[in-house]
Amino acid sequence: MQFIITDAWLAKSRAVHLSGTRLVLAVAALSLVLMLTAAALYHWVFLKGAREGWPVVGTLVRLVVQDEFEQRDRFMRENLDAMARKLGDMQAKMLQLESLGDRVSGLAGVNPNEVRSNPARGGILVEGRSLSMQELQSTLSDLDRLAAERADLLTVMESRLIDQRLKKMMLPTQKPVHSGNVGSAYGWRIDPFTGRSALHTGLDFQADAGTPILAAAGGVVVASEMHPQFGNMVEVDHGNDLVTRYAHASKLLVKKGDLVKRGQKLAEVGSTGRSTGPHLHFEVLVQGVQQDPHKFLSGPKNTAALAQLAVATPQPAPLPGRLGR
Repeated sequence: MQFIITDAWLAKSRAVHLSGTRLVLAVAALSLVLMLTAAALYHWVFLKGAREGWPVVGTLVRLVVQDEFEQRDRFMRENLDAMARKLGDMQAKMLQLESLGDRVSGLAGVNPNEVRSNPARGGILVEGRSLSMQELQSTLSDLDRLAAERADLLTVMESRLIDQRLKKMMLPTQKPVHSGNVGSAYGWRIDPFTGRSALHTGLDFQADAGTPILAAAGGVVVASEMHPQFGNMVEVDHGNDLVTRYAHASKLLVKKGDLVKRGQKLAEVGSTGRSTGPHLHFEVLVQGVQQDPHKFLSGPKNTAALAQLAVATPQPAPLPGRLGR
């Protein structure tokens, strides 16, 4: 009898458990249906109220739309601020490029206004799509990188042009006296003191006593002294083993170690030393060997090549007793 009661109780307990599980599932399904129905009803009411202009719904719609617009506006402002900063950086770089271009064109002898001239343009209109924000930002980044590369290139070009210009300015191409004819050229001649053939190692410029003697190029004074044959003499080192000599001066105006620029007054014409009258004896020496100064004074076009040629084929130095007058 006891076993029969136990079996009946277990069967009843299982039936209650199964009915409870089904009840939970039924409640869950009903809740899901209610949620979907409420969502669909809310969506239908919200759309209908928005379309028909119901007061409460219209207010809610305006609030939602306004909030969305504010978010978009804030996003656009942030992106526009970033783009404005990028454009500001690019404008600064473009100004730098323009300034570098002016300096480089000036060094190259090109008129900057000719470089800036806008070429004529024309053609049919073929419109394209509007660029997206990402494409615009990518384009700005590419332009920024290109501007930086061009600035570096122009800086290198400017440095090289300045170096070339300085080298040209250090070549003795300016006449050492403003007025004065060449009385005796470079080369072999009859010496005025001995009457014998002798090598004249420079150019003699006939000028009145006191005429300013000018530096043929910029450099450093390496000698300003009295020489037994050159008389009052100035020597200027222009670098690259290039030296100019100014002899027979009546008065020296610079001293050893002075920095001089092209056209600066070094001394005054005189007739000191081994000289027959007032004149300037002018020499150009490359690696200590006298060259024909006329090759340098004739113009700056081929002076560097002539200097290298002179170094490659030096001429014999004159004997001590046959220095130019």
